[in-house]
Amino acid sequence: MKLGHLEGALLRSAALAGLLVVAQSVRAQEIVNTDIGDIDKTTGAKVFQTKRPYSPYAGRNFPVRPLFGDTHLHTALSFDAGAAGARLGPREAYKFAKGEEIVSNTGLPVKLSRPLDFLVVADHSDNLGFFGDFLAGKPEILQNPQARTWYDMMQTGKGAEAAYDIVKTFAQGKFPKDLIYSPGTAAYRSTWQSIIDAAEEANEPGRFTAVIGYEWTSLSKGNNLHRNVIFRDNGDKAAMIEPYTTQPPLGSNNPRDLWKWLQNYEDKTGGQVLAIAHNGNLSNGTMFPIIESFTGKEIDREYAEQRARWEVLYETTQMKGDGESHPVLSPNDEFANFEKWDKGNLDLSEAKKPEMLEFEYTRSALKNGLKLEAKLGVNPYKFGLVGSTDSHTGLATADDDNFFGKVASAEPNPDRTSHAFMTNAKLGLKIMEWEMTASGYAAVWAQENTRASIFDAMKRRETYATTGPRMVVRFFGGYDFEAADANSRSPAIAGYSKGVPMGGDLSHAPDGKAPTFLVAALKDPIGANLDRYQIIKGWLDAAGEVHEKIYDVAWSGDRKADASGKLPPVGSTVDVPNATWTNTIGTPELIAVWKDPNFDPSLRAFYYGRVIEIPTPRWTAYDAKYFGLTLPAEVPMTTQERAYTSPIWYNPAG
Repeated sequence: MKLGHLEGALLRSAALAGLLVVAQSVRAQEIVNTDIGDIDKTTGAKVFQTKRPYSPYAGRNFPVRPLFGDTHLHTALSFDAGAAGARLGPREAYKFAKGEEIVSNTGLPVKLSRPLDFLVVADHSDNLGFFGDFLAGKPEILQNPQARTWYDMMQTGKGAEAAYDIVKTFAQGKFPKDLIYSPGTAAYRSTWQSIIDAAEEANEPGRFTAVIGYEWTSLSKGNNLHRNVIFRDNGDKAAMIEPYTTQPPLGSNNPRDLWKWLQNYEDKTGGQVLAIAHNGNLSNGTMFPIIESFTGKEIDREYAEQRARWEVLYETTQMKGDGESHPVLSPNDEFANFEKWDKGNLDLSEAKKPEMLEFEYTRSALKNGLKLEAKLGVNPYKFGLVGSTDSHTGLATADDDNFFGKVASAEPNPDRTSHAFMTNAKLGLKIMEWEMTASGYAAVWAQENTRASIFDAMKRRETYATTGPRMVVRFFGGYDFEAADANSRSPAIAGYSKGVPMGGDLSHAPDGKAPTFLVAALKDPIGANLDRYQIIKGWLDAAGEVHEKIYDVAWSGDRKADASGKLPPVGSTVDVPNATWTNTIGTPELIAVWKDPNFDPSLRAFYYGRVIEIPTPRWTAYDAKYFGLTLPAEVPMTTQERAYTSPIWYNPAG
């Protein structure tokens, strides 16, 4: 179902409150239910009150647009980023995110198409302060033979190789102990304070939010279990602690120990903090365990409670691949084979096995969460979704036509599409630079552009992930939505008064009723039209088995589903040699009401939305055009950008 035309959508995008106004509770707008013409007993005047003011926008005290940002950006303060050539620090990262034109690490002018609303500089907590001293060639560092080798590699133009070797050495627990900068040392403390100071300087409440954070860099046998730690608080509280690391005796690579640190922070400061798990496709089956890799035992209720408490969001898409699902896990999903990184773990020390995939991807984790909830009484994988870049350049770029790579050595240049990012010749594994994904951003429905409001929206999981485009997406679930609710220019009024938003819960289905969902999406004002809006359902049957099904609920054009229920492709207007496309297919907006046709009120389930754009040129096509390259046939040249909403869960027990 489509409404409107491109011109109208672009105009309306300037006033998103009119299309997708968010109401945390329409009840908050209600005033005394007095009939028209009644007499006020105090003044004697006639009053003309109804349940809501005549103006649907009067009395609002709630978000009117999503805020877009990056919760996972590295600067030169991260030792791997610095080794790979990053020279931009947190201050430059904030300037860039706020829309300023700056000079990149390799001397190129660079600017975002539009400023971001918020940014988390999430440098690695391990070895904070090390790289600056290393780069300066301090004698006490270079006297270590390993450090001297890395330093010489960097001086001879082999920074990328040095960075990979640094990561591999750290991942395998072989990083020289005398090179580790730990909490409690002056260098570590001053570096953490400099990160806080840069965020305080950049923070402009109401206009731009610099969120304080860091990345806890757990690597268990090369498996990526990283988490980004996000503070609700200002610098005064963040400065009362030092980040948690993975190196004993002060740190640990076990997530249970990180959760204890988070609790200790809140107890000590009175502040609030949360952790966002790194996308899991380099964890080799350890990101969403049924059996903990650290103990070899099945996860218990304590694990489930702590993970659900602290990890309310998950990074489902970023530069190192998309993590929604995988063709092996979702063979009936024609959109599951999207930007996959499925060759091995973070340092390619172990090849990927098919049985690992179930414990790495978003959709399978959500399904296993239903299983664990039935067994333990708590769902450890009840998380909302965000995207972020994980760029190690200080540049939060997620647009294909403005892609500045994962690391500084992969900033735009004629050779980056032919360069190997990581290799393991012994195992025959290789990841090429062209496999990098120009992704992603976090969209947050926050009431204000402030640290507190953004954090609170994250805590209630009112977020969605995009692979880069700034499309506006709404997703509401309830029992009483009807077709007329999709005819409103302010569908979120019905959304909040009749149901719950993304990240919410449904329970106790009324007799004879099934969940209904109100969905709405508006294209990025300077981006591509929309192909379709899908709802993905997962459920746990009476025998304890999990299932999934994809429903097309709104789409462009007059396409009809075939006998198997599949909708034909939208087509493509991409001119690959010229790296262009036209918005002559698709639609600027999608809105519909959908009712689950296969609902069983006794079964646990989740639902989330997936919005897919029409095909557009991938960053590799822009590179080929700009640099005059002929790329191998295996290199993808088009993409279909997308957004994933946080789920809505149904629990029959409430």
